[in-house]
Amino acid sequence: MDLLFGLLKAFLFGGALCVLAQLLIDLTRLTPPRILVLYVVLGVALGALGLYRPFRALAGCGVSVTLLGFGGNVAEGVREAVEAQGLLGALTGGLTAAAGSSAAALCFGYLAALLSRGKPKRL
Repeated sequence: MDLLFGLLKAFLFGGALCVLAQLLIDLTRLTPPRILVLYVVLGVALGALGLYRPFRALAGCGVSVTLLGFGGNVAEGVREAVEAQGLLGALTGGLTAAAGSSAAALCFGYLAALLSRGKPKRL
């Protein structure tokens, strides 16, 4: 039953983020790349304010695997590195925290490019 509840929470919160992004696309002049950056910055802001961790505990995977989660992880990485290394941690903490997910995205993107056939756009 806990698994089902966790899946439901992930679906609802992740879906709400998708609905919000779609509304921003449809109702404003924001482009999808700007909305993606907005989500990362929002995740960093929530992490910096100490609000991302409780939000992740509430929403589960619905927010932790999205760009909001990426921004929250970067903010937490910076906070932990600053506590451990001082000012130098402000420069290295975000990179260290994001290294695993960035490396996975690059590897899977490269693998997808090798296994698929790209087609040029017709204008």
